[in-house]
Amino acid sequence: MNEIDVKEYLKNEFQFKKEKIDIIENFSKYLLEFNQKYNLIGKSTENDVWNRHILDSAQIIKYINFNNPGSLADLGSGAGFPGLILAIYNDNQEFHVKLYEKSNIKCNFMQDCIDKLSIRCEVMKGSYVDHAIESNYIICRAFKKLPEIMRISREIAQKNHKLIILKGKNAQIEINKALKEKDFKYRLHDSITDDKSKIIVCNIIKSE
Repeated sequence: MNEIDVKEYLKNEFQFKKEKIDIIENFSKYLLEFNQKYNLIGKSTENDVWNRHILDSAQIIKYINFNNPGSLADLGSGAGFPGLILAIYNDNQEFHVKLYEKSNIKCNFMQDCIDKLSIRCEVMKGSYVDHAIESNYIICRAFKKLPEIMRISREIAQKNHKLIILKGKNAQIEINKALKEKDFKYRLHDSITDDKSKIIVCNIIKSE
């Protein structure tokens, strides 16, 4: 989809308000400007930001209940995908979005966008192991291999949560490797931006 198509999709399928889409538009401009100096996203994806990064991030909205009090932890936020897009979408003052990122350059970029665009979320600087992860949702995109994500989810996260992971064409291969270490239940969903990519959804119960 091109930029116009993605904006229509965000409005019609995910009920993004016009002012929210305007914020995303300004964010995308900051991103492309910043990317000229620092490599936040691949140069080959600059002409496809709205589909490749923005819509790819927004599609996991349907797996998250923003109406209840709670929080979301985005591990390895990078340039703000998917967490910053979800924070822009969120209207619930009692639902909090936390962006975990170890790169100072990426943290500074996200914080600058948050300040300029009045986005309500928090940047958690440094390694995820330096912070308590106490969220109802943990999300990842281009973060780590699935076995390591599952270890973090089981051993470091401190409460029951829904785990949502955006993965590429090797999603099932990674699932099979992770299952060799410990069994878990999961649902695999098709991505709307890439017919080879998948979304892995698991409910993690800490007592197990």
